[in-house]
Amino acid sequence: MSTQPDLLYSEEEEALRAAVRDLLTDHCDAPGVIARTESDAPHDLEAWKALADGMGLAGLLVPEDRGGQGATHREVAVVLEELGRAVAPVPYLTSAVVATEALLACEAEDGLLAELASGRRIGALAVALNVAPGAAYKVVRHEDGALNGELTAIADASAADVLLVPADDGGLYAVDADAVTVTPQVSLDLTRPVATVSLDGAPGRLLGDAEPAVRRALSAGAGLLASEQLGLAEWTLTETVRHLKDRKQFNRPVGGFQALKHRLAQLWLEVVNLRAAARNAADALATGEDVEVAVAVAQAYAAPVAVHAAEEALQLHGGIGMTWEHPVHLYLKRAKADSIAYGTAGAHREALAGFIDLQAP
Repeated sequence: MSTQPDLLYSEEEEALRAAVRDLLTDHCDAPGVIARTESDAPHDLEAWKALADGMGLAGLLVPEDRGGQGATHREVAVVLEELGRAVAPVPYLTSAVVATEALLACEAEDGLLAELASGRRIGALAVALNVAPGAAYKVVRHEDGALNGELTAIADASAADVLLVPADDGGLYAVDADAVTVTPQVSLDLTRPVATVSLDGAPGRLLGDAEPAVRRALSAGAGLLASEQLGLAEWTLTETVRHLKDRKQFNRPVGGFQALKHRLAQLWLEVVNLRAAARNAADALATGEDVEVAVAVAQAYAAPVAVHAAEEALQLHGGIGMTWEHPVHLYLKRAKADSIAYGTAGAHREALAGFIDLQAP
């Protein structure tokens, strides 16, 4: 009989949070992130180097004997909460979680895992960002030892050094970024850009079977995305409360008006419930118990809450919330993009019904 999980944060997890928040305060201030989205280099590779190389956070999920830190999904969830709070433009979820989990499922990853764990290389799973765990995904053709085809909506492909590409022979192949053409696509979320990847006779190294690797990677991606959405929702709620305490109308703080108090109270309840769902998903991934159900519950709940929190922040900041200089638009765009990443809330509700054998009326 399984014991009840402890979803509270441990002292170590809180210490990790403080360290990551300090680092992001130095590297990912809002004006800097906004300026970066307007440039040709949306990814903050300096912040990534500090996280991956300086703090060793890229290898949290990798066992120590394979070059990583040997931590669990709970610690990764804390990191992602802080990255969500800062809408940090770093390929952490795509490389340190999704690509890493895919490699952990493969037998012949030939040292690539250690390179991703150290942050020396950035990996990206070449499956569209909107694909849910267990759903069908597009593959490329494998013929005469080379890969041919085109894959769209690949998150953080522009920052990747190596792509993990599923092929029509059922294999997952490692392909160096130099061997493919990466074309940026217009993305709503300017801090997690997507791209089209074109393979024209690209050489690939067979890593293992694609299906179990992709399923495992997308499950971890969806489950831990909820922690990013939690961090995003917490930041927008905190900033909105702060703004409404400072802003005055009719010589009294705007936050004192009862209608706004009700909206904030409702939002606080939603965020607290999201924290429980996100922590439960992280704990399930760490222990391997009831993973599918926990991930589906978290994603069914997370997207609407994160979007609602960001929309309320935009509205309740009034005119300043509508400006490009205020970072709230980055949070709304990230929340909207996250709401279809690794499956929509509706797709996860449908999956959940199947897991618990709950038939539609």
